[in-house]
Amino acid sequence: MWEQLFPALALVLVIEGMLPFLSPSGWRQAMAQAAQLSDRVLRGIGLASMLVGVLILYLVH
Repeated sequence: MWEQLFPALALVLVIEGMLPFLSPSGWRQAMAQAAQLSDRVLRGIGLASMLVGVLILYLVH
């Protein structure tokens, strides 16, 4: 498991770094809008993201 964790973490960092690299102003605007969302909405987005990630992992394995 540990030998898969670090490559997965590296891919997350690469993917998350793409938006600020490709469109810094768009990323900044998106973060400003996200900062205005309520905690409940952010938690919902986080939960949905985790569930989609688990579903993708289930489908590929």
